[in-house]
Amino acid sequence: MGLFRRKKKTEASDIEKVALKPIDYEPKIILAWAEAVGGNEEILLWLKNNGYEELVMASYAIRLKNEARDWLMKNGYAHLMAFIHAAEGNEQAQNWLERNQFDLLYHMAMAVENDAESWKWIAENATPDIHILTRAIKKVKDAIEENHNDIHSMGKDL
Repeated sequence: MGLFRRKKKTEASDIEKVALKPIDYEPKIILAWAEAVGGNEEILLWLKNNGYEELVMASYAIRLKNEARDWLMKNGYAHLMAFIHAAEGNEQAQNWLERNQFDLLYHMAMAVENDAESWKWIAENATPDIHILTRAIKKVKDAIEENHNDIHSMGKDL
């Protein structure tokens, strides 16, 4: 009879707090990440071999890979995971990014969600490499959404 038993609620004291690591990259790394998000396996491997494992994991997390999502949370990149959740329409994640002043991540996520004001904000406040990355993430997220809504490819992720 234990099949439907609820798990014990996690107490706040049970949650391990992990300090957030910085996510400040040169434009060439942002452009490499955009290529990796788009599916370029060679660049993904280059990022991994050159100390950017968090960007590799974020690329997989964008494509709904749970192991990568867990890795980001456990390794100090909860802000990247919040960005990914926000880009998937999670209002709690969107609010968290705003509340914690991750303005760039917030507007990137909202742009992925088709928010015209955020696209305008990015155009006025971000560099071209950020615009390219946001477009690459939007393209992948839109394809995932399309696959989820297509009866012939239900359950297939990119």
